[in-house]
Amino acid sequence: MREAPRIETERLVLRPWRKDDFRPWHAIMQHPDVHRHFGPQPMGTEEAWRRLTAAVGGWQFNGFGTWAVDRKSDGKLVGNVGIFTAWRGLDPEFGDEPEMGWIFAAETHGQGFAREACNAVIDWTEGNLEPKPLWAIIAPENEPSLKLAQKLGFERIGETLYHDDPTVILKRPAWG
Repeated sequence: MREAPRIETERLVLRPWRKDDFRPWHAIMQHPDVHRHFGPQPMGTEEAWRRLTAAVGGWQFNGFGTWAVDRKSDGKLVGNVGIFTAWRGLDPEFGDEPEMGWIFAAETHGQGFAREACNAVIDWTEGNLEPKPLWAIIAPENEPSLKLAQKLGFERIGETLYHDDPTVILKRPAWG
């Protein structure tokens, strides 16, 4: 698969990334309620651009990756969700096994958009990929994402340091 397939849910459209998503995506990552879970400073333009191009490239390298997420009611980019490989060098090493992640605009927090999008990705993953565990890493203070991960079937494996920040490692067993 060379790019993300379009997936529609009740309130969202998951679609391939476009170049013109860069500025709106960077703006989402600049919001204090979003970037605080990724480090003390907002993500710079260079890092945001690298992540966006990696999201596109993941589909070409792996046959899976992340989706841009638009809200159906107004067509606005409100987040991203998907599975990817990041080769983070953590223990346990899960480089070849997909990692799942989600990031949503602060204005959408608490509205169930992340859960709706994650469920759609899990459904797509289970219907299109060979069974493998899914991994996730989440900042320990990000209680909403930790609760969502649990609802999605992830189990806490442990805690480690990632870029000198405490990080919870979670694993969802292979399906099938």
